[in-house]
Amino acid sequence: MAEVSKAKQRVVVGLSGGVDSAVTAHLLKQQGHEVIGIFMKNWEDDDDSEFCSSNIDFVDAAAVADVIGIEIEHVNFAADYKDRVFAEFLREYQAGRTPNPDILCNAEIKFKAFLDHAMRLGAEKIATGHYARVRRVAASPGSMALGHLDESHATARDGAHPSDWQYQLLKGLDPAKDQSYFLHRLNQAQLSKTLFPVGELRKTEVRRIADEIGLPNARKKDSTGICFIGERPFRDFLNRYIAKAPGPIKSDKGRVLGEHVGLSFYTLGQRSGLGIGGVKAKGADLKAAQARGQRGVGEHEPWFVARKDMETNTLWVVQGHDHPWLQSTVLHAQDCSWVAGSAPTPGMMAAKTRYRQADAACELRSATATDCELAFTQAQWAVTPGQSAVLYDGDICLGGGVIASSNVQNMPK
Repeated sequence: MAEVSKAKQRVVVGLSGGVDSAVTAHLLKQQGHEVIGIFMKNWEDDDDSEFCSSNIDFVDAAAVADVIGIEIEHVNFAADYKDRVFAEFLREYQAGRTPNPDILCNAEIKFKAFLDHAMRLGAEKIATGHYARVRRVAASPGSMALGHLDESHATARDGAHPSDWQYQLLKGLDPAKDQSYFLHRLNQAQLSKTLFPVGELRKTEVRRIADEIGLPNARKKDSTGICFIGERPFRDFLNRYIAKAPGPIKSDKGRVLGEHVGLSFYTLGQRSGLGIGGVKAKGADLKAAQARGQRGVGEHEPWFVARKDMETNTLWVVQGHDHPWLQSTVLHAQDCSWVAGSAPTPGMMAAKTRYRQADAACELRSATATDCELAFTQAQWAVTPGQSAVLYDGDICLGGGVIASSNVQNMPK
C-alpha cells in the first residue's frame, strides 16, 4: 500500500503547467486537503526563447489553479538551480562524462529548496506529479523492512515515534511512465514529507480525469528533455558554455575516420551527428567485424561512440550495435545514495543503467555508503560514465550511484 494522507493536511503541490501535476492537485483537493500550488522557476537565461519559456507554463499552471480553486505562488529558484545543478552539469561534461541533471534537480531543488519553502508555508506534505509511489512500513531493527508490515496493517502503531517507520520508494503503477529512476537520491526525511498521487494511476487515467474536470491543459503535450535545453539541438546549447576542442575520430583498429568538435559534445552509444556516416569499414576494420560475425558491416552498419580518451583528445568509434566495446558486464558506481539510509546487503537484484531501460538482473557484489559494484547476468549496452545505475528489489527502488567505470574488454589504453 502506498503512502496516503488520511487526515486533512496542508499540502503544497509543485504545479509545472503540465497535466500530471494538475491532476495531482485536483486529487488532493478532492481528498479534503488544503492545497496550495507553487510554480517553480528554475531557469532564467534565454527564458523567453522558443525552446524554454516558463512564462507559458506559468500561465497554464495559473489556469489550472483557477479551475481547481486553489492559490498559486510563483517562486524563483533559478539561483539555486544554477549553483547546485547547472554548475555540476557543466563540470561533468567538461570532464568527458554524461550527467543526468534531472536527478540532481530532484534531489537539490524539487525535494530540497522547494520542500524547505513549503515547510515555511506551514505545509505538512509536498506533492508532485511524478509517476512513483511512497510506502511507509514498520521498521525492523537496523534495516529497511522490505515487504514487512505496511501501514494498512499497523494502525495500532500510528501513534508510535517517527523512528518506528521507514519509507520505501516504489515504481509508479504505469510501467511506461515510471520515474523512480530520477528520484532514487531521495532520503527518508524527504520521502516522509512527499506524496505522489498519480503514481497510483496510468497516464491514460490521468488524461481522462483532466478531461472530465475540464482542465485547460488536459491534452497538453508532455515535456521532454531538460528545461534549460528544451527542444533545441543539444550541441548548439553546449556551444555557449563549453569551448570546442577538435581532435581525431578513430576506429577500433586505429584508422583515422574524421575529426570531432570536442569530446564534451559526444556520449557513449551515440550514432548520429558524428560526421562519418558515409565512411565504410575496410581493411583491418572489416576483417575484425567479419571475424565477429557482423554481416554487411562494410555497407550498412552504423558507427557508434565507444570511448572518449580525454588524455589524447581522441573519440573512438566502432561499427555495429553489437560491437564488444559497447558491452559491459561489470560496473563501478560512486557518489551513491541509498533510500533506506544505509547500503543494501549484497546479493541478486536488478538495476537500470539508463532511464527507460528494462530492469536487468545483476549481483550487487559490494556496497558502501558511497560506492558499489554490480555484475550483470547479461552484458549491458553502452554503460556511460556520469549516468546513474539504480538498483531495484522488485518494485522497490533501493537507490544507486553515478557510474564511474565499466569492464569493457580490449579497449586501447
